[in-house]
Amino acid sequence: MVTQFVSALADNALLLVAMAVLMAQGQAAFWIPWLKLMFTLSYVFLGPWVGVWADNWPKQYVMLVANGVKAVACLAMLLGLDPLLAFALVGVGAAAYAPAKYGLVTELAQPEELVMANAWIEISTVSAVLLGVVLGGALVSTAWLQWAADQLRWLSAELPSSTYTASIAALLCMYGVAGVLNGLIPGSGKQYAPVDWAWSSVWRACWQDQRTLWRDPLGGVSLSVTTLFWGVGATLQLIVLAWAQQQLRLNLSQAAYLQAATAVGVVLGAALAAKTVTLHRATRVLGMGIALGLLLPLMLWVTEWQTAALLTASIGVVGGFFVVPMNALLQHRGVTLLSAGRSIAVQNVNENASILLMMAGYSLMLYAQVDLSVLVLVFAVCVTLGMSGVVWRYRRMGSPWPG
Repeated sequence: MVTQFVSALADNALLLVAMAVLMAQGQAAFWIPWLKLMFTLSYVFLGPWVGVWADNWPKQYVMLVANGVKAVACLAMLLGLDPLLAFALVGVGAAAYAPAKYGLVTELAQPEELVMANAWIEISTVSAVLLGVVLGGALVSTAWLQWAADQLRWLSAELPSSTYTASIAALLCMYGVAGVLNGLIPGSGKQYAPVDWAWSSVWRACWQDQRTLWRDPLGGVSLSVTTLFWGVGATLQLIVLAWAQQQLRLNLSQAAYLQAATAVGVVLGAALAAKTVTLHRATRVLGMGIALGLLLPLMLWVTEWQTAALLTASIGVVGGFFVVPMNALLQHRGVTLLSAGRSIAVQNVNENASILLMMAGYSLMLYAQVDLSVLVLVFAVCVTLGMSGVVWRYRRMGSPWPG
């Protein structure tokens, strides 16, 4: 948990720094969502392989190599690589890291412990998002840039000149720390049968895994929820940044701090779920997804940052309470029907395909100069109607409601 916290902390801070680099280069606003798109591509296209890899190698070693790939990407950006290409390489490392991390959780935790385990992982991850956003905001702030320019002149002399050279170098050091911590992670000792690594065999097995999990009643419902949630959530992260800058008149650094309120809410919601929701009652939280969609349009009437912080924190509480039991249920069905790495790979492919589609739509709407209020309403409708469809499917299966 500490290792993935440090790695995720660097990932989220790097996103803010990469956004600042693009803005400093004078790139149009519609290029910013492409950072997320480039990061996410690897989850979709490498999904069939990284899940199998996580099952056939000790998961702590897979995580070590994945962190190494992220460090190489950060170094490449430091040496002048385009932020979009560098973030695509960070995505390769993240795509390999996820099945190993979550797969290890399912191997070490008993089924009745999965909600609690997922709550702690979610708290750790969201805390990394929270502090990563704060750290990223600090690394693009005027105060830090001035201090770095005064105290770290030697760094700019050794590397290609950039306003954010010291910021990227600091994050490279964090990836190094995460790599060292990887060496302290014990393995579960779980062994899986060898697999055929032929291209056609891997794709065929991936397709079969997808069908198995989607056709399972509880697996299909939970996979629908997490796929929708992560697609909208990733896009909402950028919408909140734009909303804070346009409607609340905050700069990028201040807008990043506002996102911290959402992260605090998610932590509280995840902790509440761990205390009150058991695995066999996980479907009780489905209605919270509809509530989440209904909360989003309230953003349009907020004009003060204090009210904005309260609203985003409330959205975070509902989201954290909602997604943790769904993740636990999906992991339980996945490891029962498939294996730890393969089931997480299926989850990653679907969730990140959703992110790609949502981000592409968001980028196109920015390119078309769609008003921010329309953007918020579109994504609110997506959540509300999508979750209503999931609830309808669940009730149609004849399962008791609310769970």
